[in-house]
Amino acid sequence: MPAAVAVGRTTGVAEPLLEGGRLFWLEQRPEEQGRCTLMQRRRPGGEAVELTPGHWNLRTRVHEYGGGSYAVAGDQLVFVDDGDRCLWQLTMGRADDAAPEPIAHGSPRRLTAPPDPSRPRAFADGLIDRHHGRWIGVMEQDGTDRLVAVPLAGGEPALLHQPADFCGYAVLAPGGSHLAWVEWQQPFMPWQRSQLWLAAIDPAGQLQQARVIAGATAADPLGISVFQPLWLDDGSLVVASDRSGWWNLERLADATGLAADAAPEWEPLLPMQADFGAPQWVYGLRTLAFDGQKLVAAACRAGVWELGRLDPGGGGWEPVPLPFDDLSALTAEAGRLVAVAGAPTIGAGLLELDTASGRWQHAPASPAPLAAGAISRPEPLWFEGHGGRPTHAWFYPPCGGGGADAPLLVKGHSGPTAMAATALNLTIQFWTSRGWGVVDVNYGGSTGFGRAYRERLDGQWGVVDVADCAAAARALVAAGRADPARVAFEGGSAGGFTVLAALCFTDVFAAGACRYPVADPAALLNVDHRFEARYTESLIGPWPEARDAYEARSPLQHADRIRVPVIFFHGLDDKVVPASQSEGMVEALRARGLETELHLFDGEGHGFRDSAVRTTVLETTEAFFRRRFRL
Repeated sequence: MPAAVAVGRTTGVAEPLLEGGRLFWLEQRPEEQGRCTLMQRRRPGGEAVELTPGHWNLRTRVHEYGGGSYAVAGDQLVFVDDGDRCLWQLTMGRADDAAPEPIAHGSPRRLTAPPDPSRPRAFADGLIDRHHGRWIGVMEQDGTDRLVAVPLAGGEPALLHQPADFCGYAVLAPGGSHLAWVEWQQPFMPWQRSQLWLAAIDPAGQLQQARVIAGATAADPLGISVFQPLWLDDGSLVVASDRSGWWNLERLADATGLAADAAPEWEPLLPMQADFGAPQWVYGLRTLAFDGQKLVAAACRAGVWELGRLDPGGGGWEPVPLPFDDLSALTAEAGRLVAVAGAPTIGAGLLELDTASGRWQHAPASPAPLAAGAISRPEPLWFEGHGGRPTHAWFYPPCGGGGADAPLLVKGHSGPTAMAATALNLTIQFWTSRGWGVVDVNYGGSTGFGRAYRERLDGQWGVVDVADCAAAARALVAAGRADPARVAFEGGSAGGFTVLAALCFTDVFAAGACRYPVADPAALLNVDHRFEARYTESLIGPWPEARDAYEARSPLQHADRIRVPVIFFHGLDDKVVPASQSEGMVEALRARGLETELHLFDGEGHGFRDSAVRTTVLETTEAFFRRRFRL
């Protein structure tokens, strides 16, 4: 399979939303330099209409990672355009079952003025408050988040609430009487420690009696994370909390009637050793929805997602039998559910489900270029990782079966708080179609296995992840499924750090490839990237007290220990991990005469979006490894 087929035109879908009988979703188009546009469809099987054609690019830059770029209510659409980072409003045709597919009325108009260049700001994660004719969402400016309101008639943002640090995931109660949202503060990331807030909305639209009602509170100060609050029609509030060690669902009955001085009484809905949540790197994540009768949720057990229903008043888990094990971005309305879904032989796309009958249809975002029989399917691999603890990975055998002489590509996911998914990944299939085995490692610190598994990496970044990835390779070599002389390691961002650290501190790997890697964690402490500004404190330790640990694990400080070829790829517009991280590492390796390549890309940031760039990266990596292994 050519690289251009694997990554060149793979369309992405994200943030589906059911509203008023209509389905909206974002479509990312790599062939248009990664432009994101908003699509709409009235009914299953109906014609898809592009609402933002041309130059519009729906993308937010809050916390650099963005997400949550549009909101819809009735005939009102508000979105963030990446061109000027402003809020824009569009009036759409009204819903009418007898009418053809509705179209937009007129052109989008700007709601917020372009900001002062000396005080840049970013908007994201909004909702439309029809009761007060406004957009409510997050504005990041001057090194802090703000919960703000912008009139749908246009105007400057008005402050509703000033959090201590970060906020988001706001949801409006039925009737518009209350607002709930999530906050977290440095040095913690939202999946480590966060709080659920609740406030009443007075007739003038102001927030009153704002307070913490769940999460890491003064009365419950341990590391508790909350995920995706959801209102029910009866005024109850549901949230996923990991106080049990797993992101499990809890319900606060009659949250709209909770007295200001009353202690909230949360009841567990469904205690399970499964996660009903995910790390909140971007806005717009949803694993829970309400279809008008029951809750519909995605739960992750041992790295595999499943869909189920449950009665919000209590009752058991009702699995929904589906051939998908990678589920995200759930949205539901009047007995209809939509999610982004994929499976090992099915590319990610929009799943539409009638929750009462169980009938469903799925439309992959891009047609699969491989027949089902030509697809390598992931096999669960459990092995002894760091400290002898059971550790998980997905192994994709090379096409044709492979054996002890097959080359092996080890993949380390980014984050590092993330997980290896199982939906059809054409980049992995690119390698297996060329006779490589691929192992995608859920090293200690990964999600989908409970909080204790996630916390294995606390203070141990560059130790646990490195040991686990090396152990996965050794396990496959010992099982006669890989050639020990032809094991390569590939990763991006935090995964790139793990690649470089593994090349420094283990002798397992014969080559490495890094996309926008962290080469020197201490140098990131001075980078102006607020979201992760203190993330390394939990991953390595506080600075400068843990200076020795930073130096001991820095690939740049130990570049002399690398003995194998390495290739680097970096975007020159990267604000999360500056290109200087790759440039410094390459300079250190070249000074020793080591075979090294560096490829820099104008206009690309942290994560490559353009199809031509992504194709180049894959083709160049494969050629680099092929020369090294004489394939």
